[in-house]
Amino acid sequence: MNVRQLDLSRRTIAVAAALIGTVSLAIGAHAALNMRAIDAAKAVTTDQITGSIGHASRLALVIGNGHYPDASAPLTQSINDARALSSALRKNGFDVDMVEDASKDDMVRAVNRLKSRIKHDTVVMLFFGGYGVQAGRESYMLPVDAVIWKESDVRRHGVSIDGVLEMMKEQGAKAKLVVVDASRRNPYERRFRSYSHGLAPIGTPDNALILSSASPGKVADDGKGEHSTLVSEFLNNLDAQASAESVFNKTRIAISRASEGDQVPTVSSSLLEDVRLSEAGG
Repeated sequence: MNVRQLDLSRRTIAVAAALIGTVSLAIGAHAALNMRAIDAAKAVTTDQITGSIGHASRLALVIGNGHYPDASAPLTQSINDARALSSALRKNGFDVDMVEDASKDDMVRAVNRLKSRIKHDTVVMLFFGGYGVQAGRESYMLPVDAVIWKESDVRRHGVSIDGVLEMMKEQGAKAKLVVVDASRRNPYERRFRSYSHGLAPIGTPDNALILSSASPGKVADDGKGEHSTLVSEFLNNLDAQASAESVFNKTRIAISRASEGDQVPTVSSSLLEDVRLSEAGG
């Protein structure tokens, strides 16, 4: 073998080695991509399985809105109330979705999350603390980004309590519980009315229980404590062994007595069965 043949053989070997290395890298990269794809598929499948298995028999949506730009001061109690109530409900077996200082989009997304999880054996609870306004014959929960200049703005920017109850009914919830702490004198009223009308009566669909912090058309002043009067008394009367209707009525009576009749909450019930606020209570 002469020198030229030897150089040619070496070059051939080098080229072949380079090609083999390139092919190996390509195979390795392809395998790595496949493994990543498999891992991603596993993750998606696991999430889907977890989501389908994660069914709760007790769901709660808790909304506490406190920082309204149009208000002279924040509603600190609403945030405190949402946190305390969420903690108490979780201890009583509720799967709680808590939202603070929610925009309209935040509230709509939260309601849709709730909607997607309601089954026919689900006890569902909604709590709203913040500003509420009636428009027409409906009461609306106001998000913190609401822009209210006229009554039609309430319907446009607010979230209807009656609408959420109707959604619960359509989804076939076993029982629908609503606590509304929003009968406050709101910062928008002087823009389109001479005085506050409070909230409108909230319609009660079948198998529902509703507690509102004041009578229809009335407003309630906030106290100076860490929590609102409504939530303070509700937590005081939250007994795992008592029925939901008993807890709601005891709260109403306690507030009426404490305020010497100045604040009389409203309880509306169409419950067709005994509903407890704790899994331990049955």
